[in-house]
Amino acid sequence: MHPNVQKYLKIKPAHIISFIVLLLVSMSTLTAKVYAADAVWPSKTTYKYAIVNGKKIFYREAGTQHEQTIVLLHGYPSSSHSYRELIPLLSGRYHVIAPDYLGSGYSARPSPDKQKYTFDLLAKFVDGLLNKLEIKNYSLYIQDFGAPVGFRMLLNNPDKLDALIVQNGNAYLEGLTPARQAFFKAANKDKSKEQQAKLYSFTSEQAIINKQYLRDVQNKTQIMNPDSWTHDLSFLQTKSDRLIQVQLFQDYYNNLLDYPKWQAYLRKHQPPTLIVWGKNDPAFIAAGAKAYLKDVPNAELHLLDSGHFTVEEKPVEVAKYIVNFMDKLALKNTQK
Repeated sequence: MHPNVQKYLKIKPAHIISFIVLLLVSMSTLTAKVYAADAVWPSKTTYKYAIVNGKKIFYREAGTQHEQTIVLLHGYPSSSHSYRELIPLLSGRYHVIAPDYLGSGYSARPSPDKQKYTFDLLAKFVDGLLNKLEIKNYSLYIQDFGAPVGFRMLLNNPDKLDALIVQNGNAYLEGLTPARQAFFKAANKDKSKEQQAKLYSFTSEQAIINKQYLRDVQNKTQIMNPDSWTHDLSFLQTKSDRLIQVQLFQDYYNNLLDYPKWQAYLRKHQPPTLIVWGKNDPAFIAAGAKAYLKDVPNAELHLLDSGHFTVEEKPVEVAKYIVNFMDKLALKNTQK
């Protein structure tokens, strides 16, 4: 055998192994680049009003060029302003709508002396807005008050939902401590002046700042934007404004009574569900996040190191989970 051929045969296996290792590393790098979410520029957020059932409803909208719509439903004591950081992170990929409920934010606020505020009423106006905008299907992001508003919408229109995104939004008693359950029951059943005064005190400046926004971030208050409570408090200046929220506190116990209906919806329809829950929330505790898995066992659950206002603390992390979840859902749908 020729010496050069013999030499080649002796070193060939080592060359092959080196080549294979190099090839695998290169393929891994390329694959990571292919499947990594591409960076996209956000769409400009616009600020609009629509007349719904004779009332002005304010909403933020972005990403109208996209087919998939995500509706962001806010909690107490906030408005669509709470999603000001999340909207740009999503609007490069999705059509995003964030309304202010009737009685909140820039939306109309009829006097609670003439208009009784309930979660049925709030859901009616959000539904009316989406109908006005001709939104036929949507994914729904629910947080705090957004859960009772959102589930009412789903019960009324069970086939409109593409996906459910839950962020500290209760649908199970497990998510409320016994003391919290007792609070909501008392708010509903006790009509005394003392009880109303207690509920009214929760809408004060001190309560909004320290018992809401800063409660869960005592050791890192610098991450909570003071614009949050400044904005909210600007809409809680009058007794009438504050009594709107008191009436919603009084109605909240009816949500607990409706939990079985919401759970039945989840069991029957098995909506694709993403749960991104701030585990440091003492009001809507993490057990409430895990409870969803009883009825939607295929839900994707993430417990974040954050509190009740997770979208204020970790908007980028929340957005990443949403994008990855929606990408996986789109891929699954194309494979059907």
